[in-house]
Amino acid sequence: MTKPKADVLQGTLALLVLKTLVRGPMHGYGMTLHIQQVSKDVLRVEEGSLYPALHRMEQEGWIRAEWGTSENNRRARYYRLSETGRKQLAAEEKNWARLTEAVSAVLEFA
Repeated sequence: MTKPKADVLQGTLALLVLKTLVRGPMHGYGMTLHIQQVSKDVLRVEEGSLYPALHRMEQEGWIRAEWGTSENNRRARYYRLSETGRKQLAAEEKNWARLTEAVSAVLEFA
C-alpha cells in the first residue's frame, strides 16, 4: 500500500473544509481529524496548509471565526460556514464533479 499524501491541493482543501463545516462550527484540529477519519486515513491535512487556507477563506467571506473553548478546555478558534461559503461550496462541488468526470473520461478512453 502506498503512503498517504501528506497534503491536498489547495482548491480541494477549500472544498473539504467547506464541506466539513456544513456539520457545524469546528476548530482547525477538529477539521483535520474529521477529514482524516472520513477518508480512512487517505487524506491528511497539515497545519501548514490548513491555517493559511482558513485565513484565505475568512478573507473571502466564506467562513467566520470566533474564539471559544475546546473539548480539553483550551482556547481555540472556531470556524463556521457563512452564507457566502454555502454558495461557494455549491460552486466547488459542481467544479469537482466536472473535473472528476473529465479525468474519468480520459482514463476510460481506449
